[in-house]
Amino acid sequence: MSGDTALNRPRRARELAEATDGRQVDLLVIGLGATGAGVALDAASRGLSAVAVDAHDLAFGTSRWSSKLAHGGLRYLAHGQVGIAHESAAERGILLRRTAPHLVRPSRWLVPLTPDISRGTAAVIGAGFVAGDVLRRVVRTPSGLLPRPGRVGAARARELAPALRHDVRGGITAWDARIEDDARLVIALARTAAGRGARVLTRVRALDVAGDGARVRDELTGTAYDITARAVVNATGVWAGGLVPGVSLRPSRGTHLVLRSETLGGSGVILNAPVPGSVGRFVFSLPQPDGRTYLGLTDEAADGPVPDVPVATDGEIAFLLETFSRVLARPLTRADVVGSYAGLRPLLDAGGSTADISRRHAVLTSPDGVVTVIGGKLTTYRRMAQDAVDAAVRERRLVAGPCRTHDLPLVGAAAPAVLDRLAAPARLVHKYGTEAPSLTADPDLLAPIDGRQLVTRAELAFGVTHEGALDVDDLLDRRTRIGLVPADRAAALPVATEVLVSPGLD
Repeated sequence: MSGDTALNRPRRARELAEATDGRQVDLLVIGLGATGAGVALDAASRGLSAVAVDAHDLAFGTSRWSSKLAHGGLRYLAHGQVGIAHESAAERGILLRRTAPHLVRPSRWLVPLTPDISRGTAAVIGAGFVAGDVLRRVVRTPSGLLPRPGRVGAARARELAPALRHDVRGGITAWDARIEDDARLVIALARTAAGRGARVLTRVRALDVAGDGARVRDELTGTAYDITARAVVNATGVWAGGLVPGVSLRPSRGTHLVLRSETLGGSGVILNAPVPGSVGRFVFSLPQPDGRTYLGLTDEAADGPVPDVPVATDGEIAFLLETFSRVLARPLTRADVVGSYAGLRPLLDAGGSTADISRRHAVLTSPDGVVTVIGGKLTTYRRMAQDAVDAAVRERRLVAGPCRTHDLPLVGAAAPAVLDRLAAPARLVHKYGTEAPSLTADPDLLAPIDGRQLVTRAELAFGVTHEGALDVDDLLDRRTRIGLVPADRAAALPVATEVLVSPGLD
């Protein structure tokens, strides 16, 4: 890393003053989700001066509401979208091998063969997994990272997923990549960009945007400023159309439920239940290291005003519970649900069902030169950022080097062999990488904050001193994911409030 990656309140104040003192920067990025933070990193690593702002916090929008997967595009293959599938598989390999091996790791999938899955349907599912494995080989991700798909017998299937119904005749297994925490991926991107010289400013709202800069407001003080830039990238996701005219979006809502992992017998695999009547679509469970399991995913049109925080509907909750219960010995009920979350996909309006709209991203340039990047998937954030910076460099004739992010490790990244030797708990290594030992240095901060949470005071303190957290919502909802379960959030709130005032971590 070429510079200081720590984000905190004093640095924000200093860099906000610098960004608004009348100097002209090469690139202003609006939005600090995965794509916006990726744009800031891409630009800074090419030698461009960059300022990135967000009206809220890092990963405030769609980027924290994902399925927590860096997937190889299997569903896209099922719909004949080979180009998008190839791009997704290639970006998955980059995350696994070079940029974020601490945050992105292989994970096993299991599709149980229940009586309502015919042998013909099972053959189609198996063929899809084989096609996905061919794509893995095409992009040269080694089988040592993502083993080849296969079959298991009934006993082994129930061993992998103890909550399975008893009449399964076996299962189909495959491997894909999971993201330890999508919000933490964004935080790593933003901090890596800061280490390369980008000014990363949360709680700074863009009011009026043009090709040569923007009028912004510091949401902490209410003071308005001008930021002057040679180029501007709009990376605000579902809010992009409200910032730049001519961008027409049709958001779709993806909902997940949060369960206690013991509800599903403590399964460590991603368990899949095919959605009846669909091709290549599943409701799946994703176990987490904190004793929770996420269950998703829906794809419903979300018309009307864009909310800051989308909410799951009763119909979506019922759909997820009913569909997934088809593979379980004990059907799930509303009582099993301890939390939920929903995110809006920023899809370009192409008519028809949102489930059928292409996930390919687009880079658009407005008449006055604002570059907007929209669409895509969390897995392909890096390529989206690259294309956006390429467009800005081309349109505004910036002097910049080539893209470097395909080989640029994020803060905390290291080879798996290095990560395995770190003197820190595996749970912390998977979240913080090479920085994990620094979170174990003070014994007084190592105890979990309460009986239900594994999160420690040290993690909350690190969020304040190094990860730019400015309030308890930042700590509980994005630096950690405690807030996904309202009861857990309430229990952790007093500790988070104390730590925010006095982190106690150097």
